[in-house]
Amino acid sequence: MLKFILNDEAVAPTAPAGTLLLDYIRYNKHLTGTKVGCREGDCGACTIMVGELKNGQVVYHTATSCLMPIGNAVGKHIVTIEGLNVDGLNVVQEAFVQEGATQCGFCTPGFIVSLAAFCVSSQDPTHPRAVDAVNGNICRCTGYKSIERAVANVQQRLHNRRQQDVIGFATQNNFVPTYFSGIAHRLSQLQEKKISLQFSGVDKKNLGGGTDLYVQQHEQMADEDIHFLLDDEAMKEIKVQDGICQIGGAVTAAQLACSPVFQKYFREWDDYIKLISSTQIRNMATVAGNICNASPIGDFSIFFLALDAKLHIGDGKHGRTVPLRNFYQGYKKMDLLPGEVLEKISFQLPADQSCFNFEKVCKRTHLDIATVNTAMHLVIHGDVVTAASLSAGGVAPVPYHFSNASKFLIGKQLSPTVIAEFCSMLQGEINPISDVRGSADYKRLLLQQLVKAHFLKFMNAVGSTVNS
Repeated sequence: MLKFILNDEAVAPTAPAGTLLLDYIRYNKHLTGTKVGCREGDCGACTIMVGELKNGQVVYHTATSCLMPIGNAVGKHIVTIEGLNVDGLNVVQEAFVQEGATQCGFCTPGFIVSLAAFCVSSQDPTHPRAVDAVNGNICRCTGYKSIERAVANVQQRLHNRRQQDVIGFATQNNFVPTYFSGIAHRLSQLQEKKISLQFSGVDKKNLGGGTDLYVQQHEQMADEDIHFLLDDEAMKEIKVQDGICQIGGAVTAAQLACSPVFQKYFREWDDYIKLISSTQIRNMATVAGNICNASPIGDFSIFFLALDAKLHIGDGKHGRTVPLRNFYQGYKKMDLLPGEVLEKISFQLPADQSCFNFEKVCKRTHLDIATVNTAMHLVIHGDVVTAASLSAGGVAPVPYHFSNASKFLIGKQLSPTVIAEFCSMLQGEINPISDVRGSADYKRLLLQQLVKAHFLKFMNAVGSTVNS
């Protein structure tokens, strides 16, 4: 039986586990404050809070309910805009009223929920983080300035928050209703009765966060027999052993975003991650899902291709390892058999002599699907390239690794002549198509310019042993 807490009510839906949480909230529970907007996770009008019990405390984050199946809500606390009601206005609602931060009101519940989740999160309550909390919410009316003032208003009221008692502070100061204080105990009781959904089988569809699959197949997924992977604790670790980083298949983009390992070895990691989806989507999307989606412009596919990552695949009985560069066999075709799961991704951490860079161009500066994305990894000893790896998306039917062109750089000193010849070689390897994101010629030009951007950063690093 599927069980979770919806606002202040324990619920046990009878709908299939693959049913969208948005549909259950609106059409079964008649909580219509959660809006139906894009149904693609872009607009944020359907934003909810998701609370999970970890080490005796409830940890909250946001999610888009239009892409979240009921199965991924089991054993958790789901909060809609109705679940934030107090006597009068709560702090976030009051700030929006004071700053005139709503017009038509359609997007407002999503903004309120996102900001309320920030107020009960364990993040340091800085202004940039408060702004980031609503980066997945779109408003077509206000021009955002009044919303920015409301966000600043709320953030200032968090200055005296004690990190060790976030929920206590939030309930006592009218950020969230008082019933939040009892959720940890109620979830612990629910966990004891929780029926695992982590069973496998060749006829089941493996599902992580569902952030791409539900965009394409949300009606079909309701009737699928699903193997839910998102809460598989054995696949949620990021660890380092003997210079090898291992990322579990259920690790989310949000986990990766705040990983000390990635922040240490990729100096511009915080800038890279801003290019990869919104806060709500990062909280849901898994790294393995991005790779197994096999999109030609998958950001993590491109990132890890340049690092020569390996995929560890298993079916519960047997395991095998496949180089990521050999995983894609054609458009949306992979070396993944029925019943197999991508259990973890591994790669050699960059050495001191390494330079790494990731670039992406899309129609919006941040949080959008790439027109072209690319990553490059060089190892430079003295002024000579000893190892090179370039990948790119949007230029071929699959996430593409430039194996031949990369070999050209080995043993060479970086110079304008070498770089020009290298860029010319790339054009012979790619086969972009014209689509809604740009013409084939535009994508060819983008790749050339982005590769030059790689080299500009690397040239600044030559002569030092600092990772770029």
